[in-house]
Order: sequence, then C-alpha cells, then structure tokens
Amino acid sequence: MSSNAPLRVGIVGASGFTGAELMRLIAGHPDMSLVAATGDSQAGTKVRSLYPSLASDFGEMVYSSYDPSDFVGVDAVFLGLPHMASQPVVADLYKKVGCILDLGSDFRLKDPALYPQWYGADHTMPELLDEFVYGLPELYRKDLIGARGVAVPGCYPTAASLALTPFVQADAIETTGVIVDAASGVSGAGRGLNPSTTFAAVDENFNAYGLLTHRHTPEIEQATGCEILFTPHLAPMVRGILATCYARPSDASFSTDQALELLTEFYAQEAFVVVDEASPSTKATLGANTVHITARVDNRTGWLLTISALDNLVKGAAGGAVQCANIALGLEETVGLSTSGLMP
Repeated sequence: MSSNAPLRVGIVGASGFTGAELMRLIAGHPDMSLVAATGDSQAGTKVRSLYPSLASDFGEMVYSSYDPSDFVGVDAVFLGLPHMASQPVVADLYKKVGCILDLGSDFRLKDPALYPQWYGADHTMPELLDEFVYGLPELYRKDLIGARGVAVPGCYPTAASLALTPFVQADAIETTGVIVDAASGVSGAGRGLNPSTTFAAVDENFNAYGLLTHRHTPEIEQATGCEILFTPHLAPMVRGILATCYARPSDASFSTDQALELLTEFYAQEAFVVVDEASPSTKATLGANTVHITARVDNRTGWLLTISALDNLVKGAAGGAVQCANIALGLEETVGLSTSGLMP
C-alpha cells in the first residue's frame, strides 16, 4: 500500500466478540480506517463501555444502528452477524461497496438445498452463492483476488480443512469415514447470554455437543471433499480450537515422516501456517493469525492422525477475514496480522 489515505471499512455487527476482534485488528492495520460500526443491541453505547480494551483506539466511538447509507461506497464491509442474518445486508450492499466479507454462514455452502437441512431455513439469495468466494486463502487465494463477496469460513472448518486438505489433494488418504474431533473455547459461542456458556457451566467441564447434527459438517465436507463424522466439544478456555482428525492412508506404507514432509511442502510458502513435529497447542496461537499443524501415522492401527490448533477469534474469524480483505483489495496479504502468539 502506498502513502495514500487508508481504505475505508465498516463492520455490521461490531458489538460481538468477533466484531470486537475485527476492531482490534483494524486499529493496528496501517491501510484500513474504520468509518462505521453497528451493533443494534448496543446502539448508543460507547465502544469503551462494552470493551475497555478498545478504549485507546475507539474510546469515543458509539455503536450505531444499521443503516445501509452509512456503508455505501466504502472499500470493504465486514459482517459479524448471527448465522442466516447476513442475507438482507448483502441485498442492501452487494456491488455498492468494494467487498463484502461475511463472517457468518450465509454464503459458505454452494448448494442452497443444504440450508434448510443444516440451518433450518431456506436461502433467500441462492443466485449469489456462486458469487461468494470461500475465504480460506491457503486453499483459494487466486479466487480471492478482486473478489466482491467473501464467505469467511467457520473456525472449526478452518482448522479441519487446513489439517486434511494437503492429504486429500495428494491422494494420500481415503476420503470416506474421516473423523474430526475438535474442541473450542467458549468465545466461539458469542457474547450473548446462554446458560451452557456461563462460567459456572464451563469451568472444570468438558463436553461434546451437536452430535451428528452440527451445522459445520457440510462446510467441512465441501472444503475437504471428504465424508466427515464431526464432533465438536466445548473446552474450559476462552479462545482456541484444537482439531484432531483421523483418516485412512491410501497406501499402507505411508509413514509419519512422509506425512510431515507432505504438510511441510504444501505449506512451505504460507506465512500463517506452522508445520512441526510437536503437538500443536491452542495457547501458542493466542492472538495470532497462525495455525499450527502436525501429523502422525500409527502403523499398529493403520490410521493417519493430523492435528491443528488456532485462535478461533483470529485465524478462525476476524484475522482470517482481514487476511481475505487484504488479498481482495490488493494489499499485502500479511499486513496488520501477527504470526506470533501471546505467551504465557
């Protein structure tokens, strides 16, 4: 980016955890300026009152109610809305802004028939499903260049897809009977009040949910080309995704060394992917737009095990969206994003 004025961006749904993370990243982005931030449930509230962590950059900004006229003509709009709530906003703004980046699920699935099954509602804009690029740069970077609409992946699909896709593309695994067991921090459930996500419910607890019916299942299947049995878990932590994936190697002689070499070569040029023999840790990715991946082949049982870790609010949401926006808008892909996590 040159020394010209920064690009003008807005957030619809800025009062949730993902919206707050977007604001934090935009505050540190040298080529973006936040010009509008809506939060209908918090309209009239100062940003600093809801998120004191943002006071130094947005202390006097007030959340507004959504008005399309506040966004028309901006370079990018990020949608941090609940699932199936983005379609009316897209109807208002598509092709009236430089790029729409939807962090919800509304434009992730290409088959409109899947929405009633997994989200309980018909899609109102099926004609735009093919217009939105799936926003996983490590797999779809070329499609993102100049994109007008980006469907930013879910945090679970990001973790699972990056762990499995190198093996799928190399024909190294069978694509049926693939298992994804993944655990998420409680921030993945959003800021809204829910009895199952209170401190008393989450602390010293670990449980599986969405058994056989979780809405990210078809998204993972679409992104990887695999038949997936997906089981998500809620872990007693604020941030992080740890995805443990199991698949059958296509060749019985496939080894751990070969698996690690395959991952290393696949991601050799990727700034936001770390391949290591060490088992990934969610803490190592805290605050970073980085995913850590490893793999093992168990000769005794014949299974490939591949594990990934990421920060669900950064690489799994806001950071992934900013990375996509950088590409779509012609900026350096890594600008405004950290590769190093916070420790301790």
